[in-house]
Amino acid sequence: MDKNSITGIFLIAIIIIGYNIIYPPTYEQLDNTEEIIIKENNKPQISNSNKEDKKIGETKYIEKSIENELKNYGSFANNTKKNNDLIYLENDKLKISISPLGGRIISAILKDYKTSDSLPLNLLDKDSSNFNLQFFSENKIINTNELYFVPTDISEKSVKMKLFANNGEFLEYEYKIHDDYMIDFNINSMGLNNYIPNNQNSLALQWSINLPRSEKSIDNERMYSTVYYKYLSENDDVDYLSETSDDEEELDGKSHWIGFKHQFFSSVLINKNGFNRSAVLKAKTNENSKNFVRELSADLSLPYNHKNEESIELQFYFGPNNYQALSEYDILLERMIPLGWGIFRWVNKYAIIPMFNWLNKSFTNYGIIILIMTIIIKLVLAPFTLKAYKSQAKMKVLKPEIDKIQEKHKGKDPMKAQQEVMAFYKKTGVSPLGGCLPMLLQMPILFAMFRFFPASIELRQKSFLWADDLSSYDSIMSLPFEIPFYGDHVSLFTLLMTISTVLYTKMNSQMSGPQMAQMKWMMYLMPIMFLGFFNNYASALSYYYFLANMITFSQQFIMRKFFINEAQILTEIESNRKKPVKKSNFQKRLEEMARRQQEKARKRN
Repeated sequence: MDKNSITGIFLIAIIIIGYNIIYPPTYEQLDNTEEIIIKENNKPQISNSNKEDKKIGETKYIEKSIENELKNYGSFANNTKKNNDLIYLENDKLKISISPLGGRIISAILKDYKTSDSLPLNLLDKDSSNFNLQFFSENKIINTNELYFVPTDISEKSVKMKLFANNGEFLEYEYKIHDDYMIDFNINSMGLNNYIPNNQNSLALQWSINLPRSEKSIDNERMYSTVYYKYLSENDDVDYLSETSDDEEELDGKSHWIGFKHQFFSSVLINKNGFNRSAVLKAKTNENSKNFVRELSADLSLPYNHKNEESIELQFYFGPNNYQALSEYDILLERMIPLGWGIFRWVNKYAIIPMFNWLNKSFTNYGIIILIMTIIIKLVLAPFTLKAYKSQAKMKVLKPEIDKIQEKHKGKDPMKAQQEVMAFYKKTGVSPLGGCLPMLLQMPILFAMFRFFPASIELRQKSFLWADDLSSYDSIMSLPFEIPFYGDHVSLFTLLMTISTVLYTKMNSQMSGPQMAQMKWMMYLMPIMFLGFFNNYASALSYYYFLANMITFSQQFIMRKFFINEAQILTEIESNRKKPVKKSNFQKRLEEMARRQQEKARKRN
């Protein structure tokens, strides 16, 4: 130690000693110091004990967690590490999000469409939808929706999601998006036969979606939302569960595809080789929910052949219910669009839809398109309408004569009166059913339109006049309360349709002459019932019926003015009465049978 160091230490010692002499510590400070020393002496002992216990607890928790994972997932326990990094695949029309948890699609956004609230239209809600592959392994039930997949081979249009076993074997979900709304989805496996028991010949597939609301009227949306399905056989038609109530069905054959259908959009799972038999489909409705339309589910089964390498080729469709687009896939997906059954579907398929698409190429305003369609339909039916009006005019002219015949036989012999009336019609050359055939020809078109407009995605969110969405109801006034069977708003198109229908009914009754009081009551009751029903329906449909009534008024005026002359009709009838009536063989046989019955009745008496 050098001289300077010794000098420094000496000075420090002098300072410390001098400070303690000048400022000696009090008794309180001495007591506190003693207390602190005692506490400090005890503290390490307690702290070390807690640290030891904590370390032991953490170790036991980790060991317990590992033990539980091994117990629950066995050879697949290494897939429990959390990973929230989503994978995105997209094209110009569709963007899907794939989660490592379950390796499933949790979002399907249609880029060309928005919800009624102008939000991105997503067909899936990640928290209320499910896609799970279930199988047995090592006496455990493995659910893929509980495990994390590892993404590999990632590109803009494809990705492989792998679920690894202990020795490198894996289950793989392979996604590949196309340029449209179709996604290839292959379930590949390598070496899973080492973990799945030999007596398991199928893999359970659980798929469910709680349909998110996307339209203005959730009630209308529910009316057209349900599960559709088609059996694998080409001869089998498309069928569906109930649209208006909770329903469940177990399929008795291999199904080709299962579709979860919104009003205007669908999510479809397709298997070209067919899902196994006994698929269970369900459709449920929570009436209290304002955010979800219906809960749809399918419990399916996929064949498993215990090969070292296997592949199941599936497809997803997430897209709009556009008739032309769905038809191009050639697997009857277009049958999910409710165009009616039998002749009504034929009218829509071969007449209404082609005409609508043809006009859509030249006009952008759908209100104008509906107007032109209505005019074309009315012109095509004009000859039949004219025939119906002429028949009504003839019946009106003959009404006094018919009343005389019925009055003559009143309270005596109704059969005799009916025979005489029919003979009178035959003699005058008038058929009482002459006006029915034209009306029957118009009925398929009326019902076809009833199905066409609410199902046409082309009309969705298209405005015309005061209607902001032709696929939903129009409203000119919101009511502070809800009227049963009517609603909480006033639809002007429905109101106009009802008024025009009442006027048409009145004019038609005047045209055809006096009618029974009950019939008049029924004829006026129907428009009032339609007022409540159509108030919440597609405004395009009410608009079409209103246009049809207005064009009918014009037709009636023109035909009564230029084509129907009651004096001429009376002259024609009188001329027919003078002509000899030729009886057909059928009529002769009927008269002979009636004569024999009368003779038998006289002999009994």
